[in-house]
Amino acid sequence: MPEPRSPRLAVLIDADNASAKIVDGLFEEIAKIGEASVRRIYGDFSSARSRAWTDVLAKHAIIPQQQFAYTTGKNASDITLVIDAMDLLHSGRFDGFCLVSSDSDFTRLASRIREQGVDVFGFGEQKTPESFRQACRRFIYTENLLPQESANGSGETQQSPSLQKPSAATPIIKKVIAQMESEDGWVPLGAVGTQLANLASDFDPRTYGSRKLSDLVKKTNAFEIDNAEGKPLRIRLKQPASKAG
Repeated sequence: MPEPRSPRLAVLIDADNASAKIVDGLFEEIAKIGEASVRRIYGDFSSARSRAWTDVLAKHAIIPQQQFAYTTGKNASDITLVIDAMDLLHSGRFDGFCLVSSDSDFTRLASRIREQGVDVFGFGEQKTPESFRQACRRFIYTENLLPQESANGSGETQQSPSLQKPSAATPIIKKVIAQMESEDGWVPLGAVGTQLANLASDFDPRTYGSRKLSDLVKKTNAFEIDNAEGKPLRIRLKQPASKAG
């Protein structure tokens, strides 16, 4: 029997609202989701603002959609991206869309695609308005996709200045645990991760300086971890120390 095919994805990039520096990390992240069958980028590539993208288009087989700025204040690129997205959606050939932009103008587009039962994965900076982030099934901050530079030649990677402290993730993890049924307070970490993704489309351990959720949980120092051999990892809120008799 043939192997099941990866989800087919349409990747649409807003060159005016995305940096070319993310391109390698972007397509590595998209590869975790599925196959980038369509790769298009929209912008005025005659302008200095979008010219950096021209150097990386061929490497990733991205098809540029040139849009000249005929009128100041009118974004023809956004309109063309939306038209193409709707054409691709109604073709019925795609399992998901990757919208790469920090522009809230794409909120309605993301909502419309999801109304059709098709997943939307957003990629944008942390400044992206919440409306667009929450309209996506999942939203990935592009700061987490930038290449990490070595610090002073030591071989250790520097954390992006945009990362939040691990403790900032504690409230939402506590909230998820409280929503899960458990007699003794222990809950499977895998189930916590699933519920986090459902609760907050932009939740990502990398935002808090951790590669994995288990690493983040340890760094918060707010949870107990049960890592018994042969059993799924479990966590619960730290219990108050009992006073000696």
